[in-house]
Amino acid sequence: MKLLMCRPTYYGIEYEINPWMNVDYKVNHAIAINQWNTLYDTIQQCGAQVELIEPVKGWPDMVFTANAGLYYQQKIILPHFKYKERQGELAYFKKWFIDAGLELINPDIHEQTPFFEGAGDALLAGNKLFAGYGFRSDATFYKSDFFDESNLIYCELIDPYFYHIDTCFCPLTDELAIWYPSAFSSASQKKMAKEIELIAVTAEEAKKFACNSVVLNKNIILPSGCPQLADTLSAYNFNVHPCDMNEYLKAGGACKCLTLRID
Repeated sequence: MKLLMCRPTYYGIEYEINPWMNVDYKVNHAIAINQWNTLYDTIQQCGAQVELIEPVKGWPDMVFTANAGLYYQQKIILPHFKYKERQGELAYFKKWFIDAGLELINPDIHEQTPFFEGAGDALLAGNKLFAGYGFRSDATFYKSDFFDESNLIYCELIDPYFYHIDTCFCPLTDELAIWYPSAFSSASQKKMAKEIELIAVTAEEAKKFACNSVVLNKNIILPSGCPQLADTLSAYNFNVHPCDMNEYLKAGGACKCLTLRID
């Protein structure tokens, strides 16, 4: 597997676009760099290849590459960021994808395009796409003709602290996932439970972004401070790799938010 990451050179809390962010609660930049480096090294030790996009000053959330697109059917679906604070990232990610030889499914994003925040809100388990919507992505985006409607599971998010689906749901295999049920509407909970076996995480560990994990075959890289989930995953014969993500939780992100699958 190949992942795209962005060094946290310009990462910081410079605005507030989710409930986690507080401009008065500053990031310790030295610690943030160390945490990012640990995640970067752990990913490679688990057998994945990492590509890097150059960070750009003025776009502190570029580090959260998960929202830069969705790798779907060996092509890239570009995002339409909801907030202007992130919209300027698109040009840099789009150029990187093109330079890397990746085909873009929807190269023309305009003001009328429904909002969609990439792999932060759309997660594949086999051929099923769990399509998050409610805070950052619009359900209407998934009506686009490049999606197979029969393989879509619409997942309505209802807790603003879990504003992207990758903060509260994570497929581990094609048949098994972890989730925080309370982040979803009751109707969505029922639909999701019919499609995949689900392991619930506690509210305490969900708030540490336990579900925002990177899955590399039998290796699971998850935020530290989630011992119950770590024990559960070990019982399922996964290799668990905790990484401290405290400086990224300040912005509402963790391990998975800092990566984007690109092959």
